[in-house]
Amino acid sequence: MKTNIFAEFLNSEVKLMKKLGLIGGIGPESTIEYYRSIEYGVQKKSGQNFFPNITIESINVFDVLNLCKNQDYDGLTDYLLNGINQLSAAGVQYAALTGITTHIVFDALSKVSPVPLVSMVDTASEFAKAHRYRKVCLLGTLPTMNGTFFQQSFESKGIEVITPDAAEKEYIGRKIETELELGKVVSDTQNNFRTIAERIIQDENVDTIILGCTELPLIFKGIDLSVPCLNVMQVHIDSLIDLIMSE
Repeated sequence: MKTNIFAEFLNSEVKLMKKLGLIGGIGPESTIEYYRSIEYGVQKKSGQNFFPNITIESINVFDVLNLCKNQDYDGLTDYLLNGINQLSAAGVQYAALTGITTHIVFDALSKVSPVPLVSMVDTASEFAKAHRYRKVCLLGTLPTMNGTFFQQSFESKGIEVITPDAAEKEYIGRKIETELELGKVVSDTQNNFRTIAERIIQDENVDTIILGCTELPLIFKGIDLSVPCLNVMQVHIDSLIDLIMSE
């Protein structure tokens, strides 16, 4: 009798690993980092010649930003749900959004999603709680910094969240949209981001700077601040790796 190689594969330990779906393109740079880090992270932890099965549905980050600017949150929910439905049709068991701004409708989206969603905001606030942070500064897009969805998750755990002043927020939001979302890292912008972060650290005595946009690690790479940065994307990625490998 011939050996059924496919059947042996299905009965192997690999079978236990969950299939993850990602809503990508928000923006492209972070989507690449998600894919690369999860693939190699699972491979390293499994100790096998194996890469996990991931499906990515890429959407347009500028559509997302425009919907947020117009405060069309029902439209944003529908836009994201269409992508998640595509992932569900591909057989994913869990899904995640690779952009923080989209989490502005996370609760509404979770209620109608055909598969469970893993929140980037909640994994970040759990990390902050575990590290006993009491006061943090949030950097991100304007909808993220001006909204409440990010702050609520942290404040529910007793962590105070502050944001830059109005002029600094406008500058950060503009540079994310016109440079970082396009994969551009400009040295003058990087220096200005460092100056803003250090001003807040000194004036507000925060425990950490939250990189609350998945493109911010691009510009904070190589910057040494007087407090650590909380890379919410990396914390989310680590949680997704653990989820894929869980039984």
